Amino acid sequence: MKIRESARDTEIIHETDVLVVGSGPGGLAAALGAARAGVSVTLLERFGCFGGNITAVGVEGFAWYRHDETVDSEGVGIEFEERAKTMGAATPEPQSKSYALDGEAFKCVADALVVESGITPMLHRTFVSPVMDGELIRGVITESKAGREAILAKRVIDATGDADVAYRAGAATIKSPKEEMIGASVMFSMSGVDKKKFIDNVKADPQTYKDWAYGEWSVETSGKEDDMFSPFLRKPFEEARQSGLIPENLDTIAGTWGAIYDTGDLTYLNLVHLAGIDGTDPDDLTQGEIEGRKQAMLAVEALRKFNPGCENAKLRNFGMTLGIRDTRKIDAVYNMTSPDVREQGQFADSIGIFPEFIDGYGILILPTSGRYFQVPYRTLVPQGVENLLVAGRATGGDKVSHAATRNMMCCTVTGQGAGVAAAISIKSSSTFLEVDVPAVQKELRRQSVRIR
Repeated sequence: MKIRESARDTEIIHETDVLVVGSGPGGLAAALGAARAGVSVTLLERFGCFGGNITAVGVEGFAWYRHDETVDSEGVGIEFEERAKTMGAATPEPQSKSYALDGEAFKCVADALVVESGITPMLHRTFVSPVMDGELIRGVITESKAGREAILAKRVIDATGDADVAYRAGAATIKSPKEEMIGASVMFSMSGVDKKKFIDNVKADPQTYKDWAYGEWSVETSGKEDDMFSPFLRKPFEEARQSGLIPENLDTIAGTWGAIYDTGDLTYLNLVHLAGIDGTDPDDLTQGEIEGRKQAMLAVEALRKFNPGCENAKLRNFGMTLGIRDTRKIDAVYNMTSPDVREQGQFADSIGIFPEFIDGYGILILPTSGRYFQVPYRTLVPQGVENLLVAGRATGGDKVSHAATRNMMCCTVTGQGAGVAAAISIKSSSTFLEVDVPAVQKELRRQSVRIR
């Protein structure tokens, strides 16, 4: 049974050179890259803050893969971290040579970056559908408290994470079966933790990345990760299951903590993992939010009873939404492969580099040996739609490459590359397939991006 909606005229409220839909690490980087290349940019976001996974979800471990020998990405991603440090929105990360971003304070960091760059901010507007002229995208329709509105653009960048714009515009997309997707997470933080007591307990029983192979999980490493320290929490949940506090079947409650502050805040608790959640299905999301919060409260109680330092702690906050790792990916002009990310892939159309860090689908490889791969421009270009690029975790690739490119720092690489490519294509009146890649690379280098 269906309802036929009446035809309507939708007001065009805004026109821009580049429209970026979604403001996570990829979208924010895309907007900054395009604006700094000298075109007008509008950044569209459904929530009340920019930052996506960092702010709306609360994933504060921005570069937790970084170690002594890591050759890291450069460009706007490093700027996120450095700017957060100068604005008091970061703290040293416990397992790496990086800083954890304060998810709440980073909202202000993102605001400052957007305003300083002259980007038109549009919060509280949700993408509904593309405005199409054949296979050419000309803008989008949004819904908000103001009703239905249209925004037109010369170029559009899909940074929704789920390839929402590309999919609805008719681009070819790929999605793994739900049972094969990387699990979703409920991020949360606690307050009232005795920092000294907590850290003393960690030092007395240090955990390693080998401990990630736990319960129903198996983890492939390169071997070098097995003896490295990881802020992994397992034993309090085992004790909670033995005591009957946590049901026996919930053996996926375990995971990492991100940072602990002198104030007693224990943040970025990545302890609840939900299989079988498709982030493009609102019914799955609803079920995941409710079940995830329920499991998180069990985890809080287990920490209070069985983890030294947490006796008087309580829940501080949840992320505003589930952390989704895996949904649609575009079938791009070039889809990255497992050998690309495992064997230091090199590309003539590189728009940046990312260290050999693979985290997902049962693989954990940390970049401790200086190895890295290049990210090709073609992986941003969808098939079947013109005037559209895709940035962030929905770029083209197989499962193993996705386990690398989905990470937030790599999302800034594809984002900044997409933003610069959009600006260069406008200035040269060229399509995304025709754009002068050396000119894109030159501008990326000017913006402090490492290409090779």
